[in-house]
Amino acid sequence: MNTQKNTINKKSTLTLSALALAMALPASAATTLTKDNGAAVGDNQNSITAGERGSVLLEDVHLIQKLQRFARERIPERVVHARGTGAHGVFVASKELDDLTIAAPFAEAGKETDVFVRFSSVIHSKGSPETLRDPRGFATKFYTDQGNWDLVGNNLPVFFIRDAIKFPDMVHSLKPSPVDNIQDPNRFFDFFSYEPGSTHMLTWVYSDYGTPASLRKMDGWGVHAYKMINKSGDVKYVKFHWVSQQGIDNLDAKEVNEVQGKDFQHLTRDLYSEIGKGNFPKWDLYIKTLDPSQLDDFDYNPLDATKMWLDVKETKVGTMTLNRMPTNFFQSTEQVAMAPANVIPGIEPSEDRLLQGRVFSYADTQMYRLGANHQQLPINRAKVEVVNYNQDGAMNYGNTTSNVNYQPSHENVAENPIARRSNTELKGYVQQAAIKKQQNFAQAGVLYRSFSKQERTNLVNNLAGDLGKVKDSKVMHKMLSHFYKADSEYGTRLTNAVNGDMKQVKQLAAKL
Repeated sequence: MNTQKNTINKKSTLTLSALALAMALPASAATTLTKDNGAAVGDNQNSITAGERGSVLLEDVHLIQKLQRFARERIPERVVHARGTGAHGVFVASKELDDLTIAAPFAEAGKETDVFVRFSSVIHSKGSPETLRDPRGFATKFYTDQGNWDLVGNNLPVFFIRDAIKFPDMVHSLKPSPVDNIQDPNRFFDFFSYEPGSTHMLTWVYSDYGTPASLRKMDGWGVHAYKMINKSGDVKYVKFHWVSQQGIDNLDAKEVNEVQGKDFQHLTRDLYSEIGKGNFPKWDLYIKTLDPSQLDDFDYNPLDATKMWLDVKETKVGTMTLNRMPTNFFQSTEQVAMAPANVIPGIEPSEDRLLQGRVFSYADTQMYRLGANHQQLPINRAKVEVVNYNQDGAMNYGNTTSNVNYQPSHENVAENPIARRSNTELKGYVQQAAIKKQQNFAQAGVLYRSFSKQERTNLVNNLAGDLGKVKDSKVMHKMLSHFYKADSEYGTRLTNAVNGDMKQVKQLAAKL
């Protein structure tokens, strides 16, 4: 009898637990999102951070698992930035920056640092036409006196998302369907309808900036905020911007069709041709800086990758010239391993949540794609002596001769205090929550209003071409409300272009 009662009690407990779980879930949810071990996910929208502005924590198992699994989805092609074109060159500092940083490239005016730049598409595959609409990677490897520094950015100043935990989801939505292998606006607009912070980047991508006419004629942006640290340990937040001396040249939709019909690799061909002729392209490097005390002075979070630092003065700090194409595409352009984790003393990652994830993810991806010893490859090898006790693994062609493979030891291989991490004040709690002051739409509106009449028309037509294919009316109108919230003219023109319901758009926008 007692056994029977215990069984009934157990069943009741299980039923109540299931009921509690069901009540905790949204009414429309059919299943619970889980990690690979089957454990439920509590928050798939925000990384775990040490307070409001603290770093992302390594204990965020879900974030780490998503990024690790995502990096291992392709062999051996890059998951993103698959199609690339690289070139060698030199960076020359225009001024000494010892008041800001101890980083070697900025040690004195006129200092030269060898570089390798890889331009790339972001979403499309290795053999895709270069006319396809896509952000373009703009990654620079500096071979400095302090080791290699990789400034890994894009040709556009912001990004679609602000937290790395959403990066695999975003790319999945933009890539072809796993069912029919078709790239479908229904998929990525479905995702972006839940990410209002994407409005700014979508405005950039669907403008003519999404289809550049030449790699030489586009700017490069670091996108994220970084830190610069001087010899006194003072910290400034910094953003990097490559400004093309060749100007900016993009293709409109009509020109895209014309170019693609003649040459689907016009960007690569142009760069090889012009450098081969001795027409070496140049970019000036500009920086913007903020004192840590200024981070609260804005109506948005300056460490949010969906935002530009508007109305902050830019200062020129040097010029880069690309003057030599690789002698072998695979050995250089394909095997180069760019990673935000490659920083040098005087430059550190900020607490930007997207950057924090990239610091791990890119290095992990390169290790998976090229192997544990990929930084021994000639294109990735530092020009200074590498001294550490990382050992063995595939394709290790180091020259270990000592039986000491540990530190400290009698060999007296020591740390350099100058390379210690800067101090960052932390307040608050370990948390998993969205950042405050998101301001999802304002800068998208500023961008729209900065365009010429023709550029606005091109943007609306480009967006309508894809948004008009969305079959789900709720998704389409949700997206339209985002653009309307950014700028009423922008949203109205786009709504009319896709035959949307203006009344519904205004109602949805009023709730944002």
